[in-house]
Amino acid sequence: MAAKWIEALTGSLEQKKQYRQYKARIAALPEPYAGAAKAFERYFMYYGGITDGDTLVTMLGDFADLFERAAVDGTPVGELVGDDPVEFAETFTQAYGGTQWIDKERARLTKAIADAKREEGPR
Repeated sequence: MAAKWIEALTGSLEQKKQYRQYKARIAALPEPYAGAAKAFERYFMYYGGITDGDTLVTMLGDFADLFERAAVDGTPVGELVGDDPVEFAETFTQAYGGTQWIDKERARLTKAIADAKREEGPR
């Protein structure tokens, strides 16, 4: 009972647990993988702006899998992400779709303009 009440206020406790596990996995990576992964995570949060928690924790879990596998295999970071890390990050996040912050802002802008047009009335 209490867990449902807490989740109603704070969001999914399971997603928070999965996010903490992701953070621990990234922190456990050897360098240079850990540094690169943290840089990508920061970019993901700004660029991706995914608002669906399930989509976000799935994406981050898959990302951790990718970097852990590269570290185990000894795949160089440059080989893993290619020549353009921005393109890699954007392509990776786009593969997960989901609702993004910009989607909410687009809807808000569209509604505001529609309201303004209605207030103007016919010409």
